[in-house]
Amino acid sequence: MILEGLKEGFGLLFSLDPEVWGPIKVSTTVALSSTAIASALALPLGLFVGLGRFRGRRLMVSLLNTLMALPTVLVGLLVYAFITRRGPLGSFDLLYTQAAMVIGQVILATPIIAAFCAAAVERADPRIEQSVLGLGGGRLRAAVVVALENRSALAAAVAAGFGRVFAEVGISMMLGGNIRGYTRNITTGIAFETGKGEFALGVALGVVLLVVALAVNLAVGIWQYRKKAEK
Repeated sequence: MILEGLKEGFGLLFSLDPEVWGPIKVSTTVALSSTAIASALALPLGLFVGLGRFRGRRLMVSLLNTLMALPTVLVGLLVYAFITRRGPLGSFDLLYTQAAMVIGQVILATPIIAAFCAAAVERADPRIEQSVLGLGGGRLRAAVVVALENRSALAAAVAAGFGRVFAEVGISMMLGGNIRGYTRNITTGIAFETGKGEFALGVALGVVLLVVALAVNLAVGIWQYRKKAEK
């Protein structure tokens, strides 16, 4: 059964079946959008926490580390409470849309990227920041230089955030509603298709999920290796 399912799954994948490629398109669009927004929020936050010297910094680091383990269903539930018709944002009709999925995934990815970013710059050579400050540059300039010097580590942080949202299912199911051709993505498609006995289609989507995750990690790993080789 497993071998037959794999054979049929690859057949569906290479035949460009819309039942396979539709969820792939939704997953890619939503995950890239949410990762971009989360990165814009998380990278400055991570630099602030990692390089900052302020009271409560350790507490903030602990909070970010805790939020990295946020259950996706909890995020989905909290966002659902705000955007349902009876919620404070109900008038925007966001529920069961890709925008709602993006909101939930941004909340999920932001602490992950921020925590990894903070850890990376905290371990950076302190002489980089000291040199910039010694030459008259401000703390903002110093943070930018430290970020550029550690861009491979920050890229890994962004990749970790992308991988988390690309593979999540709870937020997509609760906020997207698994609507065929609109909000059904890879993970909700796998759950739905295997639940109704369409093993081959579930396998095809699962293969794509693994391939994308592997490709992202390989790309970041190769880039980091090349950066180290250049040094």
